[in-house]
Amino acid sequence: MPAFRLDGKTALVTGASSGLGAHFARVLANAGAAVVLAARRQEQLAEQVAAINDAGGSARALTLDVTDPDGVQQAMSALSADGGFDVLINNAGIAGEPKKFLDTDEDDWQRVVDTNLNGAWRMAREAARHWVAHGTPGVMVNVASIYGLRTGALKVAYNVSKTGVIQLTRSMAIELVRNDIRVNALCPGWFLTALNADYFATESGQRYTRTIPMKRLGTMEELDGPLLLLASDAGSYMTGTEITVDGGIAHAPI
Repeated sequence: MPAFRLDGKTALVTGASSGLGAHFARVLANAGAAVVLAARRQEQLAEQVAAINDAGGSARALTLDVTDPDGVQQAMSALSADGGFDVLINNAGIAGEPKKFLDTDEDDWQRVVDTNLNGAWRMAREAARHWVAHGTPGVMVNVASIYGLRTGALKVAYNVSKTGVIQLTRSMAIELVRNDIRVNALCPGWFLTALNADYFATESGQRYTRTIPMKRLGTMEELDGPLLLLASDAGSYMTGTEITVDGGIAHAPI
């Protein structure tokens, strides 16, 4: 469907050196967008960029640490001077080490919140400033989590950070709609990745999988449709909302 295409658009994806971010970059490139992959790890970024370009897409790398305020401003200024962008996939984030609330220390809390929430806010603010300054429309997809909608043990900083991302999304949406900027959130559940494959192969991991109403993990490709809906003109009447893609777990008994 043409409305889901992104031809002529430039999309910036943070946290794009691996995992969901790298996958999102490939999806957007396949939909016709010129993609800017942003992350800290330059070698991994280069590999992802090469893979997209070799497949016939258009991609380039941007070294970026969302926890560095000056670095974010410099990177965004450079990107703005180089033609700007139309779509931001605000994806950079970390899970943090599983810890009980009483064992969570200052470093644990700050590391997760500064990346997942403060980093998302920094990127969102600079992206919105860019679009407003140039008088151009913009689309923002903040990658939150089902743990922004429900809770779970051993991840208090993560839960709080992702809840904050959802409220950030709603707050920005009602203010920025007058500037023709749409802001929505994507809330994934558990998806099979290279990082968690070993855990979900264990008895404990399989036991957790059985608590998901669909009785399985998601595959990366099952995020493609929701991502493109929010990023493209197919979602032109959507702002301030969140799409949950989780096999039903957000509404399952805790």
